[in-house]
Amino acid sequence: MERGLIYIHGKGGTAAEAEHYKPLFPDHDVIGLDYRSETPWGAREEFCLFFDALYRKYSQVEIVANSIGAFFAMHALYDKKIARAFFISPIVDMERLIAGLMRRANVSEQDLQEKKTIVTPFGETLSWHYLQWVREHPIRWDVATEILYGERDQLQSIETVRRFAHRIHARVTVMENGEHWFHTDGQMRFLDGWISRCTAVKKRP
Repeated sequence: MERGLIYIHGKGGTAAEAEHYKPLFPDHDVIGLDYRSETPWGAREEFCLFFDALYRKYSQVEIVANSIGAFFAMHALYDKKIARAFFISPIVDMERLIAGLMRRANVSEQDLQEKKTIVTPFGETLSWHYLQWVREHPIRWDVATEILYGERDQLQSIETVRRFAHRIHARVTVMENGEHWFHTDGQMRFLDGWISRCTAVKKRP
């Protein structure tokens, strides 16, 4: 059986990060998705073209997705045949995240609605269209999913992640003192062990 593993990077990441996952999935072709979309509706179009081509080659496709890459994947691929998903620090409640950014920047909904876009002092661009789109398009995801969460993730709370995981019947693993961005040697060792444990469970007869 030909199997593919697609890595979907987060903000500021690259498809080259897929190299890290090749030893962890030795029986898969591991491919990084080099996408350009910055919105979930753009990702839907871009990701679908990529995945539709994959199914001509692979009978089974799994994904590893990081942060907003997981958010994009859930909106873009909810109706695709995905065997399993591994989400690292996934953004699971974008409306709540945007609301937090608005409070941090002291921007009201009325301000955003009137101005349409606002660039915050800390470099994030708030968009009224994006906020409305998120409200009108709740996540639909029915794929066997494992979630890795860092205890010190400052973008979303463990309560938010656990609530989402309960809704989609996903399992959550928490790294003590872990961050949203898994990048240190210790964090990457934990991440590798998490994937190894998850895949070992799947392989048991």
